[in-house]
Amino acid sequence: MLVIVVENVPPRLRGRLAVWLIEIRAGVYVGDLSIKVRDMIWSQIEEGIEEGNAVMAWSTNTESGFDFVTLGKNRRLPVELDGLKLVSFYPPADEEKDVL
Repeated sequence: MLVIVVENVPPRLRGRLAVWLIEIRAGVYVGDLSIKVRDMIWSQIEEGIEEGNAVMAWSTNTESGFDFVTLGKNRRLPVELDGLKLVSFYPPADEEKDVL
């Protein structure tokens, strides 16, 4: 199983994703593809993302049962801890100004 979520990406990238995956909701694509096709799709996202952001998650043989990658500006930061991939959050922009 493969899931891709995109935000604020150009319509042409959304159209490219719809060629390989089913868009079950605005910006949410799912499918069941090979590793080779998954990597090719991710390279298409890297080339066409512009100012948007994306996350791709897929089933794999790990402790958590899945893995994921992210791209673009987002408050969430993937962090690996003892072999598990978790998500950390950057502070909101207005809190950063208060700290400085």
